[in-house]
Amino acid sequence: MRHVRFRDPAGAVRQGEYHDDHVAFGGREYALDEVDVLPPCDPTKIVCVGLNYERHAEEEGMDLPERPLLFLKPPNAVAGHGDTVTLPSGKETVEHEVELGIVIGEQCRNVSEADAMDVVAGYTCADDISNRDDQRVEQNWIRGKAFDGACPIGPVVADPEHVPEDAAVKLRVNGETRQDSSISEFIFSVPELIAEITRYMTLEEGDVIITGTPAGVGPLADGDHVEVEVEGVGTLEHDVTSV
Repeated sequence: MRHVRFRDPAGAVRQGEYHDDHVAFGGREYALDEVDVLPPCDPTKIVCVGLNYERHAEEEGMDLPERPLLFLKPPNAVAGHGDTVTLPSGKETVEHEVELGIVIGEQCRNVSEADAMDVVAGYTCADDISNRDDQRVEQNWIRGKAFDGACPIGPVVADPEHVPEDAAVKLRVNGETRQDSSISEFIFSVPELIAEITRYMTLEEGDVIITGTPAGVGPLADGDHVEVEVEGVGTLEHDVTSV
């Protein structure tokens, strides 16, 4: 099943089922153009993983990490399916990053690798939009990674069994494929990431872990239309604009 949060024609926020041409809730069906698809969860934080694909580390000219490279995006970074993200002004290079998102299903701490999937509600699509101008000159990446709308997620949360272990991850800008890889190329697996992160912090229901991006990151410009696809989840679409 693919779970969706949406605002119905009356303005009520609902949790329903997502189908290719409609959403369903409470015995009713709504065409997609009748509703507003919302971010699929309301995270207190987004835990991000850097350099989790070897080829991406190579294109960035960086060594492979010995343990997961972690950083945070705050709730203000969340954007949803169909949203338009305003890029930071005055920056030369702001780039896209397709990522598999893990949505946490319950409050958890010190989760073992063996039990990690027990705390996973499902998977979603994410775009880790990155302001490289500032990321490359600061240590905490607040300007580079945490600006408003810097993490579109959605459109749904897919049950884990619907997402293959070698699920394809792709990103297109204006119809051109920029990134095309598979989560089978992860350096650190989903259970390894959950175990490592929960050694240090409590994850809350609805929190999201985004698992790193493959090679092919590239620039975004005013008016671009972005499609972020994860096999078994679907396609997250958003636009970008400059001010």
